Amino acid sequence: MDIIIGVAAGFIVGGALAYLVWDKALKAKKNRIIGEGKAEAEVIKKDKILQAKEKFLQLKSEHEKYINERTSQLAKEENKYKQRETTLNQRRDELNRKTKEFETTRREVEAIRENLNTQLQRVEHKSEELDKVHRQHLEKLEQISGLSADDAKEQLVESLQEEAKTEAVAYINEIMEEAKQTANKEAKKIVVKSIQRVATETAIENAVTIFHIESDEIKGRIIGREGRNIRALEAATGVEIVVDDTPEAIVLSAFDPVRREIARLALHQLVTDGRIHPARIEEVVQKVKKQVDEEVIETGKRTAIDLGIHGLHPELIRLVGKMKYRSSYGQNLLQHSREVANLCATMASELGLNPKKAKRAGLLHDIGKVPDDEPELPHAVLGMKLAEKYKEKPDICNAIGAHHDEVEMQSLFAPIVQVCDAISGARPGARREVVESYIKRLKDLEDLALSYPGVLKTYAIQAGRELRVIVGSEKLTDQDTEQLSYDISKRIQDEMTYPGQIKITVIRETRAVSYAK
Repeated sequence: MDIIIGVAAGFIVGGALAYLVWDKALKAKKNRIIGEGKAEAEVIKKDKILQAKEKFLQLKSEHEKYINERTSQLAKEENKYKQRETTLNQRRDELNRKTKEFETTRREVEAIRENLNTQLQRVEHKSEELDKVHRQHLEKLEQISGLSADDAKEQLVESLQEEAKTEAVAYINEIMEEAKQTANKEAKKIVVKSIQRVATETAIENAVTIFHIESDEIKGRIIGREGRNIRALEAATGVEIVVDDTPEAIVLSAFDPVRREIARLALHQLVTDGRIHPARIEEVVQKVKKQVDEEVIETGKRTAIDLGIHGLHPELIRLVGKMKYRSSYGQNLLQHSREVANLCATMASELGLNPKKAKRAGLLHDIGKVPDDEPELPHAVLGMKLAEKYKEKPDICNAIGAHHDEVEMQSLFAPIVQVCDAISGARPGARREVVESYIKRLKDLEDLALSYPGVLKTYAIQAGRELRVIVGSEKLTDQDTEQLSYDISKRIQDEMTYPGQIKITVIRETRAVSYAK
């Protein structure tokens, strides 16, 4: 029992001692945690205070910056208003000064006006006195002469008129006699001078072109299998190609120089390239046609530059370039127009007129011969209408239209152009009537066939002994082609005059084209 009590007492004492030790340790831990919390709180407090100070300094800096900017802006505004105030004060002072000057000037003007009124009154008074004296003198003269003033004036005017008429008639007769004696001489001198200064050699246009080749072997390639190449070339260009025994030469025959030139250039490219077949021929001919069109424009520009003519409409420049490939009575139209232009400038200078205008009218006087369409108008009238369309001056248009007397002459340039055109065409060797009539007959032949519906192209070949007519396969049948050939032949017999006989060949081709992609 005692043992139990001792053990219990030991447990109690041990528990008390353990509680005391645990309580002391707990208090020490509590005090330590409280100290750590206070230290941490102190650190946080210092950080927050530091952040607040930094924020305060930042806000203070921004505020000071804003205050400085506003102060600077206010200073600028203040300076601006001061400048405006200074300007307004200056203007006010200037206005006051001008107002004072105006008042002074107004007073001076009023004084001058009063002075003028006084002088005017004096002048009126003097004028009345002068009229009175004049009337008194007239009355004395009328009493002395026995005539009134109006009667005396009429007699004086009549005597002066008779004297002036007599002197004018004598002077006119003298001038007329002198003009009759010198006019022919002066006119001949001007014409001879003009011809001597600008006369050029004249080349007669031919209806054939010789195409030279390196060897006769190329002739066979140009002809092609069963003549298909030469037929394709003739159909594409409208030129008769004569391949005969002439060594190293092929003859291109056509009345139209443009067609001959296209055929010549196309043959040259085909022979140089070496690929000669119908498809290639059509491609090359189309390409050469574009080249010739470009050459026409370039020729017109060069001609205008050579003659010193500026400001021509592009369409007029193209028409001038087309003259290179046209002829008039066998005379090259461009060379003729250039010669007429130079003659006109020379004559205008001799007569004291504007040579540039005369030269312009001379160059354009035959543009009615090279239109894109063929209206039923004389070429002079057509040329005048083209010039008016492209804004040429009225005196130049009148000179173009009147150079064959189709319209009335209204300026001195018109007779100059007419005379120079006659001079250029009348010189020995300048023209050949036979060629012109021949070309006109072939052109009429082509136009006649082209007037039928369904006809695409017409070519007069063999010097007008054959007419080839190309029709659209979708527009006419084979039977229609036979009827068309007969109709054209009958109309040619009825309407045209021609030597020998004319063969009419109507060609109708059907082509199927597709592309492999």
